[in-house]
Amino acid sequence: MEEQLSKDERIELRVTSTDKRIFRRAQKLSGDKSFSSFIVRVVKQQAEEIVAKNDRIIATEKDRKVFFNSIFGNSTPNQNLVEAAKRYKSKKA
Repeated sequence: MEEQLSKDERIELRVTSTDKRIFRRAQKLSGDKSFSSFIVRVVKQQAEEIVAKNDRIIATEKDRKVFFNSIFGNSTPNQNLVEAAKRYKSKKA
């Protein structure tokens, strides 16, 4: 069930008559009942996609840094890794 929020914010836009005609045509074709609901729905959908893409890029960049730092960084292995390597080497011998 969608939560009802108070619509107390306003955005004013100036567009060309050509843009407005195409927006109106798209609204009628989309089935949206009002021009405002159409504009809000389309802009919100596009904004959510932009934000999601940005979040994926940031996560990917963070993962890349973690990976390369773990491979090429100057860190020393922790005690668990040292012990695991010793167990592995003793089983191979």
